[in-house]
Amino acid sequence: MSSIPATSNGFPVSYDRIEASIGKPAIDASLDGTAYAPYWLRHPDRPAALPSLEGNLTTDLLVVGGGYCGLWTALLAKEENPDREVVLIEGQTVGWAASGRNGGFCEASLVHGESNGEKHLPRENQRLAELGAENLAGIIGTVKKYDIDCDLVESGVLTVATEKHQVQWLKEEAAQDPELVAMDASHVRTHIDSPLFEGGNWDRHGTVLVHPAKLAWGLRRVCLNLGVRIFEHTKGEELISTSTEIRVRTGAGHITARSVALATNAFPSLLKRHRLHTIPVYDYALMTEPLTAAQRQFIGWKENMGLADMNNRFHYSRPTIDEDGGWRLLYGGYDAIYHYGREVKPQYDRHDATFRKLAAHFLGTFPQLEGIKFSHAWGGAIDTCSRFFAFFDTSHSGRVAYCAGFTGLGVGATRFGARVMLDLLSGSKTELTELEMVRKKPLPFPPEPAAWLGVKLMTHGLVQADRNEGSRGPFLRAMDAVGMGFDS
Repeated sequence: MSSIPATSNGFPVSYDRIEASIGKPAIDASLDGTAYAPYWLRHPDRPAALPSLEGNLTTDLLVVGGGYCGLWTALLAKEENPDREVVLIEGQTVGWAASGRNGGFCEASLVHGESNGEKHLPRENQRLAELGAENLAGIIGTVKKYDIDCDLVESGVLTVATEKHQVQWLKEEAAQDPELVAMDASHVRTHIDSPLFEGGNWDRHGTVLVHPAKLAWGLRRVCLNLGVRIFEHTKGEELISTSTEIRVRTGAGHITARSVALATNAFPSLLKRHRLHTIPVYDYALMTEPLTAAQRQFIGWKENMGLADMNNRFHYSRPTIDEDGGWRLLYGGYDAIYHYGREVKPQYDRHDATFRKLAAHFLGTFPQLEGIKFSHAWGGAIDTCSRFFAFFDTSHSGRVAYCAGFTGLGVGATRFGARVMLDLLSGSKTELTELEMVRKKPLPFPPEPAAWLGVKLMTHGLVQADRNEGSRGPFLRAMDAVGMGFDS
């Protein structure tokens, strides 16, 4: 078996050195025959595309975007008022972008973790934690109510230390949250066996795992059954205001609506004033071939929990079960790639250098799986904003609502975002519309080339912090001070 690379004091080396340690032949072999396409979207239950819109129509509510945020908006609108006419348009097919490419971690947090929420919204952080727990319960309830087959697993997430200094961080987190199950290195390895793990905290309640594409397709089915009209391959191209209504032009007509919910996330907003508030940052993942019974025994993982480490450039992993019972492991994260110009392009979905890093890191983390191959490799854009959780806006006298910037939390937080948009469009003051989270916007990113340079400097700072026991250098501290600091 491959040995684990170590420093002179016996501790694991940083992940950025593991690739050289594993070696090119082993990495090449693991990626031999890999399909460069999202594993989730190749499922046989993928529904056929719905027809595109040809001509004009009128509706009460138009939802632009067929990912989680748009689907939840349409579903909740119909549950609230079954007689309300709701139309949803999607430029490609439902769930084809982030909603069908993510890791399937559905989290309760609405603010990218306790510390990030405390930094940005200290006065309402506790209430947002309560609302996040209610939101997650609502997602689970909807899945069960409508019998959505999305491979829901309620085993939570194990967060592990991969460096000695991170063990103290685990202890501090466990001291603040009595529901965490704190584990030392030997205890962690009885659950998931890796020589890199120095300890862990198991959060059994804050996250569930789902098959992300099947969740999107299930929400699509429910929306259709509730009477939502969905048009795929129908892109909203322009927002036009009349004296009483909003008109959205499509490629083959237009839709006139009393109100419009914009849920385009990483893609350019029809409200141009928001285009500096998000940047598309690309995340990448690998999926293994099905593990043998012996390989499963080597690593344990009996509870099918999720896994994440504590580095700034963190990895995430989780098991998934094929329709024929095959048990695989997803492994992703670490790199977060921003391409100059803020564009979302199909060619960005593949990044071979990152796939090679991930393959090496996986083999270094689980040396007992030497010889395993990766069946799929893919990437997708995350709608990143500077505070790392969603923001909201309205326009056109309150007839248009907008939500974006989920920054990797969209599997769960999009349902909350949908509720907020519907409350905003109602014109009434509610608890949600009065939240500082909803009324306050993040700082915009600068235009190019400053945005590209800033991301490069941020990435360099995070690399240095991971190499220096988490200590943040001058650039990261400056970004923290102005409210644009990255904290994984």
